[in-house]
Amino acid sequence: MDAPDQFMTMPGTDVVVIGAGMVGAACAYYAARAGLTVTVVDRGGVAAGTTGAGEGNILVSDKPPGPELALARHSAELWRELGDTLGGARIELEHKGGLVVATSAAELATLRTFAAGQRAAGVEAYDVAADALPDYEPHLATDLAGGVHYPQDMQVQPMLAAALLLRASRVRVLTGTRVVGLPRDPAGAVQAVATDRGLLPTRMVVNAGGVWAGEVAALAGVALPILPRRGFVLVTEALPALIRHKVYAAGYVANVERSSADLQVSPVIEGTRAGPVLIGSTRERVGFEPTFSLRALRGLAAEAVRLFPVLGSVSAIRAYRGFRPYSPDHLPMIGADPRVPGLHHATGHEGAGIGLAPATGHAVAALLAGHPPQVDLRSFAPERHDVHL
Repeated sequence: MDAPDQFMTMPGTDVVVIGAGMVGAACAYYAARAGLTVTVVDRGGVAAGTTGAGEGNILVSDKPPGPELALARHSAELWRELGDTLGGARIELEHKGGLVVATSAAELATLRTFAAGQRAAGVEAYDVAADALPDYEPHLATDLAGGVHYPQDMQVQPMLAAALLLRASRVRVLTGTRVVGLPRDPAGAVQAVATDRGLLPTRMVVNAGGVWAGEVAALAGVALPILPRRGFVLVTEALPALIRHKVYAAGYVANVERSSADLQVSPVIEGTRAGPVLIGSTRERVGFEPTFSLRALRGLAAEAVRLFPVLGSVSAIRAYRGFRPYSPDHLPMIGADPRVPGLHHATGHEGAGIGLAPATGHAVAALLAGHPPQVDLRSFAPERHDVHL
C-alpha cells in the first residue's frame, strides 16, 4: 500500500477541531449548533487521552471565587441541559453532590472560610457539623472535624459523554489522524490543517489537544506552556452502595493549586453505578513517564481508608493513570490567539476539563461564529504568557 499523501486535499470545512476528548467534543458540538461545518481530528480515538483516564468530575466545590468559578457555574448549567439532550442515564450524569471533609479544627476553619467566599459568589454550600456527617455518609470515619456539603457537584461518565456529544454534533471525525502542520497564508492567518492523511482547508482551527496542545501551537509558530501532570486512580471490587456523594478531603483544593512537581496525594472517593469505588487523586509532574508508581497507589489506599475505614477490607482490582494538561497559573487557555489569526485554543484545564468542557466549547463556538461569549474570557487569554517561538 502506498504511503498516505499528506498533500492530498480533502474537502474543506469552516472549523477544524484538533482533539476528540471532552473539550474538543464540546467545541465541535456548540460550533455545529452555531451553523458551522466542523471536522474533528485526533491522533488516537475519541476520548483516548486525558478524558478516558478521568473520573468525570463536574465540580464547583473546588474553585475559589473568580473567573474559573464563573466558568464552572456556567458549565454546570450546560451539563444539566446536555443531560436532557443526550439522556442523563446514557451518559451516567449523576447529581450526587459533593461532601468536603476536614480532619482537624484548623482545616475546618479554613474550609468554612473558603465556602463562605463561594456562597458570596452564588455557590450552594452548607456547613456540616461533625455529628451530622453520618447523615450524609454513614461509613465515614468518626473522628472528622466537620465538612461542607455542595449539592451542585455532579458526576458523568466522560467517555460516553464525549462520544455521544460528537454523535449528536453530526460532524466529521477523523481518528488515527496526526496533525503535522498548520499552513498559513501570506498575512499569517491559518489556511489549512495538514495531516498525515491529507490537507484540510479551513480558516478556523481550535487547538483542543490537551497535553499535546503545546505541540499543536508550535506548528503555528507560537508556544503554549502546557505540561503533563500525571495522576492515578484506584478501582475497587464491585460493592453494595456505600458512598453517596463525591467525598474529598479539604486538602484537595490546596494540592490542585500547588505548582510543585513532587507527588501530592489527596483523597477523592466516590461510588459508581456499576459498584466499584473510584479512589483518586494524585498529582505529579514527571513528563510522560508511564510507569505505575507503587508509592502513589499506596498513598491513595491509605488516604481512602483514613476517610472510610470500611474500605480497609476491600480489594483494589485495578488502577489506571492519565496525564492532565497543566497550566502554570492553573487557569485554562481559552480563546482566539492574536498571534495567529484563525487559531483558537481550548486547553490547560488540568483535572477540571470534564466539568468545564461545555462552557469552554460554548464560549469558543461563540467566538468562531462572531458573537461575544457569555463568560468573560480575559483571564483565560492564551497569549497571557506571551511566549513566542
